[in-house]
Amino acid sequence: MPVRSAWLLPGGLEPGQTREDTRLSPVGTMTPTGELATRPGVIPGGDPFAASGAGAMALQIGIGRATVQGTTAQGAYPIALDAPAVVSFIDGDALHDRIDTVVVRVLDQLFDVHGQNVALIEVVQGEPNATPVPPTLEPACTRLWDVTVPAGTSAGVGGIDWGSALVDRRRYTVAVGGIAPGVDPESAGAYVGQYRDTTGVLERWNGSTWAPYRAPELPVQTTTAGATAPSGFALVSFHARRRHGMCSWTLEVTRTGAKITTTAAGNIDDTLLATIPAGWRPAPPADVEGSACDGYGGGVVRVSPSGSVTLRVWSGGGSVESPRIIRVSAAYVL
Repeated sequence: MPVRSAWLLPGGLEPGQTREDTRLSPVGTMTPTGELATRPGVIPGGDPFAASGAGAMALQIGIGRATVQGTTAQGAYPIALDAPAVVSFIDGDALHDRIDTVVVRVLDQLFDVHGQNVALIEVVQGEPNATPVPPTLEPACTRLWDVTVPAGTSAGVGGIDWGSALVDRRRYTVAVGGIAPGVDPESAGAYVGQYRDTTGVLERWNGSTWAPYRAPELPVQTTTAGATAPSGFALVSFHARRRHGMCSWTLEVTRTGAKITTTAAGNIDDTLLATIPAGWRPAPPADVEGSACDGYGGGVVRVSPSGSVTLRVWSGGGSVESPRIIRVSAAYVL
């Protein structure tokens, strides 16, 4: 069987770790579950250890890589399956269904009683029962697929219905600090601050549950400096605020020159009121609109990417008087 493992002594059916084993196996520090333990699981990429029917009572497992955790004393074994493997299932029980489990398994005679050193894909048979459950696994087994074998199933009566019998039990493990696909919603996190991707939602383990990750709030930036007023106006104040790329500001200017008279339609020939500082201006090339008011009348201003704030329309009284304070405000995406 083409199952390779790194860090396994020679013995049994295999010669022990080869250079190819080391290159193909996912050697490195994977997701921890304790001080000396590693999260067992499949290495993501493509569709590792995919399952497909290979006969009435046989299942083919596709290529892939995985980590198999033994006891704490054993540590973890990196595994690579470099060619599809076929496993077979015994006939169903006469009375009850059972659930078998396909696993990646490592036998290590330094730690178990099986007398050989080998990595393999095998079927762990479950117990027939009126309400069957998957079998309990020994150390150094990583679960891949659960297969329901109905009572009375055999090749002679059509075998296992692979379309309904398979339950995907693969869970993923990645290098420490990496973000794994979260296809195992009931699996607890390994450490506070671990992340996973669950159907496109980034989640963070907080020590007791997985919670959707929300980026920290960005600080609010403010300024009161940098605005200027042209001849005929005096700057009274400028207050600007931006957050998440949204900018809003107010400024006050006093008309110091002669009053500005509007046309009958209320239009003003683009009178410059002020210039706001760089970094607080709308993104080019488009202008944005703001509002202005002096307590007697109001109007519309245009704010350009160059920072100029020009009065364009005015209503109420037909003129902008001196020395009234004109309050201008605008909000836009930077």
